[in-house]
Amino acid sequence: MSDSTAAPSAGHLTGFGSKGYRTFVLLTLTFVYTLNFVDRILISVVGRPIIDEFQLSNFEFGILTGFGFAVLYTFLGIPIASLSERVNRVRIIGVCVILWSVATMLCGFTVGFITLLGARILVGIGEAGCTPPANSLISDYYKPSSRATALGIYAVGVTAGGLLAQLFGGSLLNFFTWREAFIFVGAPGVVIGIIVLFAIKEPPRGYSDPPNASHKETLPFGKALKEIFSKPTFWIMSAGATIAAFAGYALIGFQPLYIQYVKGISTGDTALLYMAPIAVAGSVGAFLGGWLTEMASKKSATAICWVPGVAHLICAPIYAFSFLIGGLMPMLIMMMVGAALQYFYLGSQYNIAQSVVSVRARATSVAVLLFIVNLIGYGAGPPFFGLLADMFTNNFFAAADLAGLDSTCSLAQGTEEEIAQCLEGKSYGIRWANFSAACLFAVAGVFFLLSGLTIKKDSTTLAAAPAQA
Repeated sequence: MSDSTAAPSAGHLTGFGSKGYRTFVLLTLTFVYTLNFVDRILISVVGRPIIDEFQLSNFEFGILTGFGFAVLYTFLGIPIASLSERVNRVRIIGVCVILWSVATMLCGFTVGFITLLGARILVGIGEAGCTPPANSLISDYYKPSSRATALGIYAVGVTAGGLLAQLFGGSLLNFFTWREAFIFVGAPGVVIGIIVLFAIKEPPRGYSDPPNASHKETLPFGKALKEIFSKPTFWIMSAGATIAAFAGYALIGFQPLYIQYVKGISTGDTALLYMAPIAVAGSVGAFLGGWLTEMASKKSATAICWVPGVAHLICAPIYAFSFLIGGLMPMLIMMMVGAALQYFYLGSQYNIAQSVVSVRARATSVAVLLFIVNLIGYGAGPPFFGLLADMFTNNFFAAADLAGLDSTCSLAQGTEEEIAQCLEGKSYGIRWANFSAACLFAVAGVFFLLSGLTIKKDSTTLAAAPAQA
């Protein structure tokens, strides 16, 4: 496998390898990304039994689903991406898949908050080595005019992972414990990691870029960072992507609890009958967003900015109102529409991050984006809205003169009246925390629209894409 930079070739017209092999590589990387999200999201699927067994507050659960996973995942992303600018990217991905899969299985052996937090941190360490090198690989396999669709397909891993986590997690909970669910879901990743190591070829860097693109042998991290800092489009888009992730990851963790607390649906049925269809809608939205962006880009060079921007503006009121409406079916329909629109931006964020920098800075650019998105969005979003849910819940108890109850009250122990009062308070807090999160999508949309004002000036490949399509 070669780690060299490509010499001038026809790669900008054909891409690397045959069409069939490119498709195989893209689908394999998409499956890896899907597995990445299955393993990280599973804790949200089985959240209620964990909360009940360990008597967690919403804030503590938010730490497990957010900051506990995201902290080392975030901080290791940039050095791993910098390493992937120089060494074999396929090997990085394969080894990391095996690591995070083993760590997922370890979650099933934890005995409390601290040990589960430790296992989640280890999952984050492994998953840090997935997205930056994978995006860099895809950009070398696909010509510029096809990257929006390719990256859109890869981004489907986010929502497809959510779907499979709901299907497998929900199904397993009907027969096994939450601990066994972690073991069964994590085990296949070891096999997938081995397949990656032996079945994917490392392409020359920059192979599929136009002949006039800059192909430096090396670009030190400091210089790559300097280049990224000089691009205002990157930072405006990053603000939009971060706000979208801040709200989106909170919804992943607390939306199932809303359905369970407010609507009275069991944990397994919530996953299978509600969260799985919502994940399907999100997957369709991720693909549709990439496809619509590529189609619109033939006439508008700024489509990668305004397509997700408009989608988020429409998404916000629809998603927010789904937490106020009474019927189950209207709620599900509105959540599915909201989820589809919410994920229009996934492919665009990676496309923008890579289109504004040179070839040797792409993985670093994606890593910096993920550093911001994951530290603030993923890391802080769930704990923030968990704390907000606890505050709403405690305010409800105080207003109802139930001073003996707080957000850590048990739904598994106590008198029938105490459990009913606890459920009412938890339902109130979860409803308004989710509503608040959904409203933030409108702010994310504004930032994506603003990034369109500078992208023509900052982009290194975008202007040529419509002509090559």
